[in-house]
Amino acid sequence: MILDILFPNRCIHCNRIIDSELLVCDLCFSKIYFTHYSYFENNPIKEKCSLFFPVENTFALLQFEEESLSRQIIHELKYKGREKAGKILADWTTERLDFKNVKPDLLVSVPLHAKKLKERGYNQLHLFTETLGAFYDIPFDHQLIKKNHYSKAQALKDKKHRLEAVNTFSVTQQVSGKHILLVDDVFTTGNTISSAAWEILNAGTNKVSVLVMAMAMDV
Repeated sequence: MILDILFPNRCIHCNRIIDSELLVCDLCFSKIYFTHYSYFENNPIKEKCSLFFPVENTFALLQFEEESLSRQIIHELKYKGREKAGKILADWTTERLDFKNVKPDLLVSVPLHAKKLKERGYNQLHLFTETLGAFYDIPFDHQLIKKNHYSKAQALKDKKHRLEAVNTFSVTQQVSGKHILLVDDVFTTGNTISSAAWEILNAGTNKVSVLVMAMAMDV
């Protein structure tokens, strides 16, 4: 209580004092760009994924645009230690995503390289994925795929280097006959998701769907 009084939680956009469990105030919430994509129908992220690998269904929660509040939220989560933002983003997702009777078998978060995980102190996808798993009653696995090479974050690369296709992941255990929902933070060029998806597809008779927190609108 004393800490809340001395260091109150503030809206990341306008700096108003807000509840400790929130990221933004009610006024700024209206400035967040949600995609309103349908998981089961064709949408921009499915069109892009289909260029790289066979994908079942896709969903993106936010539009990741330059100078937008959506971008600011993702950066708070990834680079400013706001790990709990993952739960808030998951709660927003559950309000908008209905699997109906066709739930995936397993949620798999895209991993960080061990060096990057040590630097950041947490994987920004873990709490997000775990919250979704609990809500939808779907198991999750943070270790099914591992990242083999340390690299700069996609958002911090220039466009030329983001377009470089490098197979950076590997599957750590046998998996076959599963419909796996790959979970990532931001979809940019599709290289990261594609690389992870092909490892899962090549491991057995698996199917892959994709869920991301945000989709970049400028690539």
